[in-house]
Amino acid sequence: MSRDAVPPTAAGAGPRPGHAPVSGTTVLAAALMIFGGAMAIFEGIAAIAEDDLFVATRHYVFEFSLAGWGWVHLITGIAIVVAGCAVLSGALWARFFGVFVAGLGALANFLWVPYYPLWALTLVAVNLFIVWALCTGMHREGNAARQV
Repeated sequence: MSRDAVPPTAAGAGPRPGHAPVSGTTVLAAALMIFGGAMAIFEGIAAIAEDDLFVATRHYVFEFSLAGWGWVHLITGIAIVVAGCAVLSGALWARFFGVFVAGLGALANFLWVPYYPLWALTLVAVNLFIVWALCTGMHREGNAARQV
């Protein structure tokens, strides 16, 4: 019977701060972070270039210039990609940072819905799945380490 577990360690030892990602959900979260971050980077570049791809809305509550939203998405996307690479390397801080920036990415894309609805809602879903996968991976790995 196979399961997502860390290698056997001393009894009662919790997960080490520098352990590698061993859970499938953690690796999936890291891959989605790199993918979702890259999509946010492309979204930001397109908005900074003021491409004709986006809808011009009027009287939107969170109305920034298109270039302003582009910088928000570009910076958020870079942070998500960096956190995704760090999660793959096994850094524990990257999981917490990943939850934080994926939450910010979901919020930014939710506020971006009037400009490009399908792309924004897809990235909201990806970012929320990243948050779930990172939190679930930490929970499973912590429980597996305590059981050994």
